[in-house]
Amino acid sequence: MDDHDLTPVNLREVEAESVALICCESLGLAGSAECRGYIQHWLGKDSIPDRNVQRVFKAADAIVRGGRGEAAQAEPVSV
Repeated sequence: MDDHDLTPVNLREVEAESVALICCESLGLAGSAECRGYIQHWLGKDSIPDRNVQRVFKAADAIVRGGRGEAAQAEPVSV
């Protein structure tokens, strides 16, 4: 079993959509409102554990930096 198998479906959906939200906001793309609604739907009244938040930021950072080329590799994504 890897970590993916242990993560509940709702948290996997929240993680994925949170990454999309951060990328949309960071890159000035449309879709943030839809991302927020999807996150709220899957999260309900729960909160996101710190470990999952860290995974979200790590993934979003890699995606945004990857789109900016090597010059931006040392600059972390600010939200």
